[in-house]
Amino acid sequence: MVDRTAPDASVTALVAELAGRAKTASRRLALLSRADKDAALHAIADALDAAIPAVVQANADDLTQGRERGMAEGLLDRLMLDEARIRAIAEAVREVAALPDPVGEVVRGSTLANGLQIRQVRVPMGVVGMIYEARPNVTVDAAALGLKSGNAVILRGGSAAAASNRALVAVIRQTLAASGLPEDAVTLLDEGGHDAARALMTARGLVDLVIPRGGADLIRTVVMESTVPVIETGIGVNHVYVDAAADLDKALALVMNSKTHRPSVCNAAESLVVHESVADEFLPKALTALAGAGVVLHVAPEVSRHAEAAGAAYQLASEADYATEWHRLEMNVRTVADLDEALEHIRVNGSMHTEVIVTESRSAARRFVAEVDAAVVMVNASSRFTDGGQFGMGAEIGISTQKLHARGPMALPELTTTKWIVDGDGQVRA
Repeated sequence: MVDRTAPDASVTALVAELAGRAKTASRRLALLSRADKDAALHAIADALDAAIPAVVQANADDLTQGRERGMAEGLLDRLMLDEARIRAIAEAVREVAALPDPVGEVVRGSTLANGLQIRQVRVPMGVVGMIYEARPNVTVDAAALGLKSGNAVILRGGSAAAASNRALVAVIRQTLAASGLPEDAVTLLDEGGHDAARALMTARGLVDLVIPRGGADLIRTVVMESTVPVIETGIGVNHVYVDAAADLDKALALVMNSKTHRPSVCNAAESLVVHESVADEFLPKALTALAGAGVVLHVAPEVSRHAEAAGAAYQLASEADYATEWHRLEMNVRTVADLDEALEHIRVNGSMHTEVIVTESRSAARRFVAEVDAAVVMVNASSRFTDGGQFGMGAEIGISTQKLHARGPMALPELTTTKWIVDGDGQVRA
């Protein structure tokens, strides 16, 4: 029987060649000093600033093709690069340079009674494969974090951002070469279609880690088909729960920021859950404000009268709606009888990404924090803060919703593993 999921042999050979070169580059990167890595990062940031016109032009080509293919506005927003966004990306590279170097950090250590000195230290992973969709900023974030942590990266971006990714990676590779570093430290895999992605995630022995970043289908495919270890980044079906003891003015500001600040990203809120004791007071204000911002509402039956009074565009929510990551100005709204019902709704429908409670009750906050199973739990803060930059990590490689090795925003330490170093003086085991 023919394995129809197996990548084409020529594509497999291409990926093996690129991964082999990346593996060679990774061995050199692992030996670099922090000063060398930081100098290269600053040079890359400066080169990105200088290349703004060329990158904007390449991105315009991607946007044009995206619109012709009917790409959703939320995805077009993720794809778009203008001067301000490119300068912000370059500044994020400089922020990564300013961060402590994780390589060589002693995680723990001790001296045994027999005199053996034992240390567990951080070392690079080696070669990291990134498989992601139309997010050209991820191209630079991954390259910068990979370089700082001593890893080579192979980038498999979505076809919708092909021109943007080629322009960005060209700048990075040229700068690495000019800095005396191996340009194969950053490789763009832009040939071979889906076969290339499959070859990358099955290149065990050449690729040490794969990180998928994108929609649910992409992440599920990588997790299920990869033979290379995977860090699973998850979708963001995030909730804002307005408790009976909430400050309702504070709650309104948090709901609006969580939903409307940038609805296309994974840390935006998708569902508003309101305690029924404050629903009559809070929902008219909240739904009016959401409708005024252009949000289409998917509401439970008990919320429909409030939506009609607010003049909001709405439809009755289905069970599938409650588990949907909208990526746009749409939001689910329902009420609950108590905190227990809110916790159960989040357990059933959430994606273990970010969950928010708005409350002035310490006991309610403690229960929510203790019982919600999510990478990030917010108390009286916007879901939009789930971000490596906001957490002081510089750029992020992704937000992990799994429980092994890394969880939540991932940056430099999460791109390392450890080795044990044992120093002796002839000791033998009795």
